[in-house]
Amino acid sequence: MESTSFVLFLLLLLTTVFYSSPVFAGDIVHQDDVAPKKPGCDNDFVLVKVQTYINGIEDLEFVGVGARFGPILESKEKNANHTKLTMADPPDCCSEFKHRLMGEVILVHRGNCSFTTKANFADAAGASAIIIINNQTELFKMVCEANETDVSISIPTIMLPQDAGAVLEKNVNNSIVSVQLYSPGRPPVDIAEVFLWLMAVGIILCASYWSAWSAREAATEQDKLLKDASEDYLDTENTGFGGSVDISTTSAVLFVVIASCFLILLYEFMSIWFIDILVGLFCIGGIEGLQTCLVALLSSFGQFEHASGSFVKVPFFGAVSHLTLGISPFCIAFAVVWAVFRHHSFAWIGQDILGIALIITVLQIVRVPNLKVGTVLLSCAFIYDIFWVFASKWWFDESVMIVVARGDKSGEDGIPMLLKIPRMFDPWGGYSIIGFGDIILPGLLITFSLRYDWLSKKNLRTGYFIWAIVAYGLGLLVTYIALNMMDGHGQPALLYIVPFTLGTFLTLGRKRGDLKDLWSRGEPERPCPHKIFEESSE
Repeated sequence: MESTSFVLFLLLLLTTVFYSSPVFAGDIVHQDDVAPKKPGCDNDFVLVKVQTYINGIEDLEFVGVGARFGPILESKEKNANHTKLTMADPPDCCSEFKHRLMGEVILVHRGNCSFTTKANFADAAGASAIIIINNQTELFKMVCEANETDVSISIPTIMLPQDAGAVLEKNVNNSIVSVQLYSPGRPPVDIAEVFLWLMAVGIILCASYWSAWSAREAATEQDKLLKDASEDYLDTENTGFGGSVDISTTSAVLFVVIASCFLILLYEFMSIWFIDILVGLFCIGGIEGLQTCLVALLSSFGQFEHASGSFVKVPFFGAVSHLTLGISPFCIAFAVVWAVFRHHSFAWIGQDILGIALIITVLQIVRVPNLKVGTVLLSCAFIYDIFWVFASKWWFDESVMIVVARGDKSGEDGIPMLLKIPRMFDPWGGYSIIGFGDIILPGLLITFSLRYDWLSKKNLRTGYFIWAIVAYGLGLLVTYIALNMMDGHGQPALLYIVPFTLGTFLTLGRKRGDLKDLWSRGEPERPCPHKIFEESSE
């Protein structure tokens, strides 16, 4: 079990703590709020579908963003017209057109003049819509100039990222291209986010009860040894709960330092081969987690009791139970199959199974010994999450955490250290996600609360666990509300979760007078084994 604990502890550092991923909607656009809303320039920013047809045959579909100005696009595909696409002349659309247009949609390069100037020239030339190609591989929210007082533009204006625009421009030069422009609305509630919320809370519940049960079993076993009053057992006061790794204050701080260094490495050297390394690490962790969970589950059935209690020596791993040996091939095969098919639409199921098993196992093995360590860990993680999502833009000109989360520069759709669920009943598709760190880091404190409650023999009402899990659920709920209120911009979940969870714990502990024990000991005071031995000898 010692080797297992060490492996999981390393995986926590390498694949979880450094990656407390922001929750984000996946359709991230860069905002420009310099110019406030004004008459004729007060549209809400909406995503726009650009369905293309090459020589009359349906082809690629691109996603753009609508401008603050211009009319609102159709919301249904069946009501959107097929309109010919042509290149603007001049290409930047910053002067009058040389030829009159006949209602075409024009493709324009960004730069040299304002967005409203381009739209006005296109409108005057007879275009039905204008698509502006950004000079970067991301979207930019188009607003009016700060000095413009009244804007009257009668055609829609859409922006596409640079890579999508390059494809369209190439097709326009070689074929007859037509487009459909429409902007379907999103459902008011993302069902995928509801399931992610239930999944995150459920994982912490399962891990907490497993951890508390293990702690209580270890404490009961220790009490039995003490009652035997044998000198051979006098060292039991130094034994922890079997197979667990306690985090210290120093390691809590180092967690975040190492996490930041590793995140920078990911950002600077993100590539396909780097993603492959992360996939390999994730598979190792997933195999270990799935194996641990299955062994624990099957061991509770009588027919597997003998297999779980008999061991064989394996090089490097030491003593391994026959049940573990029997389950290992299945776990390895499961992870390999996921790695091979990870680009398929159904791969999220395997990723979530491996991820859930890994998270539960980490929460079972890695433990916060007291509230002091939990406070240091979550406070550092709180600062870490905010810095790398928001403040990192000041030094790197973009959000480092979000760039890594999306898998930019890697050619892949993000990294695997995430739980993800497809957005159901959403015409835009995509995934709703949550990072492992957003479950594990607060989960360490919540599992500690239940262990403390059980060892202190507190019920749900007088204990801390129920309040901690409710606070976590509320914090995660506020995260999703904030996400949907901010146009899909990435949100550091710990920004909301940590104040709810840690704040509730500290406030309740102080009010009940348990803060001193929670802060330093982290468990109820237990009789000294030497004293028990002396009393039993009398």
